[in-house]
Amino acid sequence: MCTSALWLVCFSLLFTSSLSCYQCFVDVQDSLRLCWGHISTEHNIRNVDACFRKLERIFNNNEIVIEAGRVGKGYDKRLKELLDAEILPMVEEFDQKLNDDTVYEERLQTAADNFIAAASKLPRETRYLYQYLYQHISISLMPPSGFQSAGAVYNCITCQYDSCEFPLDCPVKEIKVMENSRSRIWCNVPFHLPDDIEVIWRFAEEVKTQQLDQFKEMTAGVDRLYSIPSASLQHQGTYLCEIYSGQRSILRQYYYLTVTPQVVAGHTELQEIFDLSLLSGGRLLPAPGGPPCCPLLTSPLLLTVCLTALLLMLFLSLGVLYRSLKPEKTSLSEEADRDEDLGF
Repeated sequence: MCTSALWLVCFSLLFTSSLSCYQCFVDVQDSLRLCWGHISTEHNIRNVDACFRKLERIFNNNEIVIEAGRVGKGYDKRLKELLDAEILPMVEEFDQKLNDDTVYEERLQTAADNFIAAASKLPRETRYLYQYLYQHISISLMPPSGFQSAGAVYNCITCQYDSCEFPLDCPVKEIKVMENSRSRIWCNVPFHLPDDIEVIWRFAEEVKTQQLDQFKEMTAGVDRLYSIPSASLQHQGTYLCEIYSGQRSILRQYYYLTVTPQVVAGHTELQEIFDLSLLSGGRLLPAPGGPPCCPLLTSPLLLTVCLTALLLMLFLSLGVLYRSLKPEKTSLSEEADRDEDLGF
């Protein structure tokens, strides 16, 4: 009865929270043997639960351990070997023996650090391996899961490979464009594709979806670029790029295109200008998180322009005044000469 209860406690402690590399590769029975003699120094009693919580903290909730375990396809076996090399010797050493919790803390932390250092050196992806295989081996020998598996990485939280880097179906990518502007959608992958590919572009108008029955086929060929010369509201929706090799679909990528009407954009600009004109003192709106803007009149460039304009206007006024006075002086001089001739 005690053994069954202890097993139940072990399972509950190991799987109540998210999994990690430790649960993916270390058997529960080995964990039980490892924690059998864990002594809590505070109360001087054997406490297996505290040992499992320690494993949870050092391995399962350690983001560095999880990140170190994100290796390329096929290297999960190497992860197990690295972790077994650190944990199994401790299992044999600690089994049926009492050890203080401080000893467990030190040894388990060292094991985690060693695992991180070794696992971090493993390849993160295998896209180049797949590229090499395709160039040297017949396409019939390629894995049936599709070329998108070349971007897969191991996930210690789910204990399986995530191909969401380039899967058959991944989250929809967002694209935003202005109305009447040119838009291009690229269906790119960072691994080698066969020479006999066929690219089919599909479109689901106005909706953001990955349901294949909502898409209508637009083009079929080899072009992985879809271009929209002048985007309009009718172009808004989800675009699906699907690549085939023979009769097999090897890649699907989704793009949701949002088209912003020019009327809305122009209205926004006018609203900003209107808001600026209502500000007291001619002050600009400060940028979010930035220092407050200075008054317009304190701009050095603006002051220079204003002073130059004032001086130019002054010189022009003086010139006009000079030209208007010069003929008057000339007429007065002629009148004086005429009076002299007349003997006045």
